[in-house]
Amino acid sequence: QVQLVESGGGSVQAGGSLRLSCAASGDTSSVSCMGWFRQGTGQERERVASISTGSGNTYYSDSAKGRFTISQDNAKNTVYLQMNSLKAEDTAIYLCAARLATDRGCGGNPDRYRYWGQGTQVTVSS
Repeated sequence: QVQLVESGGGSVQAGGSLRLSCAASGDTSSVSCMGWFRQGTGQERERVASISTGSGNTYYSDSAKGRFTISQDNAKNTVYLQMNSLKAEDTAIYLCAARLATDRGCGGNPDRYRYWGQGTQVTVSS
């Protein structure tokens, strides 16, 4: 089992920045990929960014490229999402997710992620 706890959400004006954190605990050695997803009201869950925990390779959605940065601190079992130049359309609940090493890859299909945090709300006002 892996437990994920997000923090760092809040309200910000357009153009501002936020940094989200996701602290993992439990059997973290079984995790090979960590992802940040978001889900707006009435919208499908979409992958924002993900990181391969072993290689450090990162992957971004088109909407996140150039504005968001995913990073990890393996010593703290924590993954971060630095979000800059925020837009109103970034408003959503942001969720952290973990994918197991037994499920190869680090793609954007949420069904391939085994564990999920409770989410943190990000609201961007224009």
